[in-house]
Amino acid sequence: MIKSELVQHIAEQNPHLYQRDVENIVNAILDEVTEALMRGDRVELRGFGAFSVKNRPARIGRNPRTGQKVEVDEKFVPFFKTGKEMRIRLNDGVDHGDD
Repeated sequence: MIKSELVQHIAEQNPHLYQRDVENIVNAILDEVTEALMRGDRVELRGFGAFSVKNRPARIGRNPRTGQKVEVDEKFVPFFKTGKEMRIRLNDGVDHGDD
């Protein structure tokens, strides 16, 4: 599902809201999550999951075509961990005890 499909689905479930208002709400939520991650904060949505940022330290990699060593800079990558409720729902109500 892409963002526009999400907006459309939410708008259909909430006929009292205009689609443009739903789009503004979805964009505001995503912008806030992004801003929090940029500050290094963790964003937890109970029952859904948690967004955080992980650090990938600089390292020496290899060019797969030539085999030559290349320096890979340090970077920060977004990370999402599903919440317990979502894992249970995705596995037909069975908790596999990953937490």
